[in-house]
Amino acid sequence: MAAGDGFRWRLADDGSDPQLSLFRPEELVERHVGIGEYRGLEFLHVNARRIINPVPPASRMVFRYTINAYRGCSHACVYCLSADTPVLMADGTAKLLKDVRIGDTVIGTTPSGPTRRYVTTEVRAAWTTNKPGFEIRLTDGTSLVASADHRLLTDRGWRFVRPGPWGGFEQALAPGSRLVGDRELTTSPAWAKFMKGKEIAPAHTRRVREIVDLDLELAMVDITTGTGDFVADGVVSHNCFARPTHEYLGLGIGEDFDRKIVVKVNAVERVRAELRAPKWTGDLVAMGTNTDPYQRAEGKYHLTQGIVDALGEAANPFSILTKSTLILRDLDRLVRAAARTDVRCAFSIGTLDEAVWKATEPGTPHPRRRVEAVRRLNEAGIPTGVLIAPIIPGLSDGPEQLHEVTEACVDAGATSITPIALHLRPGVKEHFLSSLEARDPALAARLAKRYRGAYLPRAEQQQVTGPVEAAMRRHPSARRGSANMA
Repeated sequence: MAAGDGFRWRLADDGSDPQLSLFRPEELVERHVGIGEYRGLEFLHVNARRIINPVPPASRMVFRYTINAYRGCSHACVYCLSADTPVLMADGTAKLLKDVRIGDTVIGTTPSGPTRRYVTTEVRAAWTTNKPGFEIRLTDGTSLVASADHRLLTDRGWRFVRPGPWGGFEQALAPGSRLVGDRELTTSPAWAKFMKGKEIAPAHTRRVREIVDLDLELAMVDITTGTGDFVADGVVSHNCFARPTHEYLGLGIGEDFDRKIVVKVNAVERVRAELRAPKWTGDLVAMGTNTDPYQRAEGKYHLTQGIVDALGEAANPFSILTKSTLILRDLDRLVRAAARTDVRCAFSIGTLDEAVWKATEPGTPHPRRRVEAVRRLNEAGIPTGVLIAPIIPGLSDGPEQLHEVTEACVDAGATSITPIALHLRPGVKEHFLSSLEARDPALAARLAKRYRGAYLPRAEQQQVTGPVEAAMRRHPSARRGSANMA
C-alpha cells in the first residue's frame, strides 16, 4: 500500500488540535490483514511522531496527558448488502451499490412524526468486505442479498437479517415481516425525484417470504449517508455512522472505525524516549481516554503491556480506563509498577442487566467478569474504581438495575463509584440512536427529543444518577468518584 493512499493525516505542525495531529503521510508504514481470531480486521501500522499527547486546554479532564496506542475499536458491527444491489439516486435513476461513490446524492428518509419522509442525502463513505450471504426472498418475487447483521426497515422498526450477537430473534426478520419500501422505486425509479419530502405511504410495504443461508461468502458493500439510510432495491436500508476519532484521521466514517485499527507500532519506543526528555516533568498519564487500551488488538501487539512496563520503570504515575478483562494478563506488571509509582485503574460497567448488555455492548466482556476483575485488581493492591456508565435513560436507569450494579461494585471493593448519564456527542449520537431504533423505536424517539445537545439537562442527569447515589449512602465506606477520572 502506498504511503497515504486514501488517508488524510493531519501534520503535527499545522496548528491543529494536538490530539488530532498524529502522522505525516510517509509515516504510514504498512497494512496487515487479520487472520485467525483477528479475521475481518485490518491493522494499519504507523510510526507516531509522539505518543504522550497533551489534553486540549479547554478539556475538563483532571489529567493533562494521555496515551492512545490504538485508534478505532473492533467491538462494533458492520452492515452490508450485495455489491449488485440497485440504489435509488436523487435524480431518480438507479445505480448499483458497488458503483456508488463518496459525494453522490441518493434518496434516504427522515422521521416525520409516526412516519417517514423521502429526502435527498449525500454519500459520506463507501467500503467493501466479504461476508456470509443471506437471500431475503419477498412474496412479490424479488429478493435482496445481505449479510446477517444488515438492517432493513420494517413496519415495526429496524430488523437485522438474522439473529446474532447484534440482536436476538425479536430484532430479526422473519417470514411475514413487512419491509418498508415500494417495488416501483426499483422497476420505475424515475418517478422517485418527485417523492422528495413526501411521506412514505403505509401501504408501501413488501412482505418477506423466506430467508435463505447461501452458505458462501460474497463481496458486500455498504455506504454511509447523512440520514443514516438509503433505498436499496426499493427497500429502506440502514447503514453505519461515523465515529469522530476516525473521521478526522481521514479514514472512512463507517466500517473503518470498526475494522481498520490504527496501530502505533513504535508506541513503546516513543514512550521510553519521551519519558527521558529533559522537558518531561513526570505528570500523570491517562490511558483509555479515546479507545480501549485492552481491546482485541492488544492481544496481538502487546503495546499497552510495553507502555505499562515503560511507565513503571520510569516511576511515572498513570491510570487506565478499560472495559476489557485482558488487563488481568498484565496484573503482575501493574503490581511491579505500583511498587514504584501511583497506578490506578477504572472499569466501565454500565449495567449487569443481561439483555441491556447484549443490546448495547455485545463485543465486550460480560459485565460480571468485569466486576470480578475489579475485585482481583483491588486485592492485588491496584486501586480500581468503577464508572457506572453510560446510564441510558429508559434502558438501564431503573432503580433495581442501578442498585444491583452498585452493590456488586461495592462488594468487589471498588475504590470509587461514579455514575455517568449517557453522553452523545455529534456522530456518536446518530450512531447510537439509529442502533437503538432497531430495538426500541419509541425509546429512540424519546431520547432524540431529550438529547437536544450532547448532554441531558443537569436536573435530568441527577434524576438518572440518583439511584446510584442512594445505594452508595447505604455503604458509608463507598466513595463517589469524579466523572472526569481517567
